[in-house]
Amino acid sequence: MVPVPWLNFIGISTQTHDKAQRSLRRLTRPTHFSTDAGTVTKKSSPANPDLGGITRDTKRLVPDHRGLDEAASLLKSGQLVAFPTETVYGLGADATNPQAIAALYAAKGRPQFNPLIAHIADHADAEREGRFNPLALELAKAFWPGPLTLVVPRSENGTVCDLTCAGLDSVGLRFPSHPIARALIEKAGRPIAAPSANRSGHISPTESDHVWSDLSGRIDALIEAYASPVGVESTIIACLDTTPRLLRHGGITQEEIFEKTGLRLHSMEGGAVIAPGMLDSHYAPDARVRLNAQSVTAAEAVLLFGPVSIEGADHAKARLNLSPRGDLTEAAAHLYDYLRRLDRIGCQAIAIAPIPDHGLGAAINDRLRRAAAPRS
Repeated sequence: MVPVPWLNFIGISTQTHDKAQRSLRRLTRPTHFSTDAGTVTKKSSPANPDLGGITRDTKRLVPDHRGLDEAASLLKSGQLVAFPTETVYGLGADATNPQAIAALYAAKGRPQFNPLIAHIADHADAEREGRFNPLALELAKAFWPGPLTLVVPRSENGTVCDLTCAGLDSVGLRFPSHPIARALIEKAGRPIAAPSANRSGHISPTESDHVWSDLSGRIDALIEAYASPVGVESTIIACLDTTPRLLRHGGITQEEIFEKTGLRLHSMEGGAVIAPGMLDSHYAPDARVRLNAQSVTAAEAVLLFGPVSIEGADHAKARLNLSPRGDLTEAAAHLYDYLRRLDRIGCQAIAIAPIPDHGLGAAINDRLRRAAAPRS
């Protein structure tokens, strides 16, 4: 049976939580790092008030040996590097360095109670950081490397710092399949915390230009590459006892998990935040989002799915279709990019046509429900 703190996603004593909060306040004093640009481009942006009026010169790096070596060196020195993964672009920081994690929280404007996923280079690294029960080992064997995060008890000898875990006794671990992400983590030689490379609550980035528009002047480097092929974040499963619990829908569906492992996942609902993506309002555009729309007005933009349109779509302020042929994999890959495009036109609202709630549709609808939630 899962202890009540895990079921409520708190798993942290008041004393430990207060200590983590004090550490975050003390450490969130961003430093202005500047190095020679070499052959890459640097960016100077206006001072960011929420970063203490300090800006960073953001480099744009090519993912060759030289670029990856420089990015790994930046990470090892406590700086922030955005990089591509198969799910979305991640904002990387040394997961073992509380100063680096504090700077990451500041750059994203991230709620301090939301833990981060530590990305590792192989199975052996994962087992050094967390304690894997038979369930976790089975899931890791079936889906790693890939878009799956496993939440497991922290190892006594683990190196991931308390601030990365938000003071919890568990750690979220992911072994990505993207070749650039894997090469970078291997070169850095340590776990890399990497939430989505956007300001907290904004739409997640699937292309390097998305990262640049949201974080230039707030981070130290961006590795530029092609669009993320999966297009939604990783599935998160807690393996803290004999019952695997789904914490977030993502790039691996419940159907795939059952097909490969025979495991049926239980949902963990309610309680405090202990995994990324569990805030009610998350992944949100500036425009209001209206779900399961059957019609659209001329003042709204519309996001369609499949070959069938909805009433008024021809006269909407803007119109995009996630997948005209009704392919959920294609729709997931387009989701964040199309939300960004529609949001940029300055419409009153974005009307979302109904999307099937099976397979990757469950992850798509989860993100859209969060985008439509009341803003805090």
